[in-house]
Amino acid sequence: MTKLDTTTYTEMPWRIHEITDDDFRVEDAWAFRTPGAGPDDFPVMLAAMRAGGSIAKQSWPVRFLFTARWKLGALMGWDKPSDGFGDRVASLRDHMPEDLRDAPRGHDSAVMPLKAVYELHNESARELANKTVHTVMHLGWAEGKDGDHELRMTVLVKPNGRFGRIYMAAIAPFRYIVIYPMLTRRWERAWRERDAAV
Repeated sequence: MTKLDTTTYTEMPWRIHEITDDDFRVEDAWAFRTPGAGPDDFPVMLAAMRAGGSIAKQSWPVRFLFTARWKLGALMGWDKPSDGFGDRVASLRDHMPEDLRDAPRGHDSAVMPLKAVYELHNESARELANKTVHTVMHLGWAEGKDGDHELRMTVLVKPNGRFGRIYMAAIAPFRYIVIYPMLTRRWERAWRERDAAV
């Protein structure tokens, strides 16, 4: 995993730029190693991630943090339907261009809190909205420095006021120390073991 400069996301012609306004900021941008990957392997990577890189298959510290977050959210009322899409927040799908709306949406799962927005041959997007934030996880497929293609993940956030900004700052250490390193190991292993997993 390599931390990327924001420009590696903003300067790419991703379709996500068309539906995320200036209120979203880039929280994180990362590249994941996928040795030997070619330009058409994004669907292969997504399939491998679903087979071997889901939240349910993450290490126990990651599962613990996700479980703790959802239990705390239930206790504090952060994840009420009234704070999600349709009430407080409009889904990105509500203002997509027609061709993007007609494109494949991607897979949704009860164990995946981020819901699919779209899935193309070289990029996909998922979103989540609650009382704290409207966040988007964008996955892109781009050529790396070594000539192989690589998976790039960009996290976009629109915090919900001062509380949302405090929340994002509070969870940052957990993301950098636990979530991202272990997610990286799982996703990069999913690529290496893709033939057995899919």
